[in-house]
Amino acid sequence: MNETDEIMTIEEVAKYLKLKPQTIYTWAQSGKIPAAKLGKEWRFSKRILEQWFLEHFDEKYKNGGETD
Repeated sequence: MNETDEIMTIEEVAKYLKLKPQTIYTWAQSGKIPAAKLGKEWRFSKRILEQWFLEHFDEKYKNGGETD
C-alpha cells in the first residue's frame, strides 16, 4: 500500500484539510465527505479524499487559474 492508498481517521483528515475534527465528523455523518463507517468509527481513503478535494475547487481555479 502506498501513501495515496492510506486509510485515515477523523483526526488525520482534520489535520490534512486543516479543519476541526468535529467538522469532519459532521460532514461524514451527512455524506458531505466520502467516508466509510466501520462499527462506530469513521475511516477515509486518502486517494478518494484527494479526488474529492480537487473536485470542489471553483472552475476558475482549476488548471492553475488560467482563463480562456
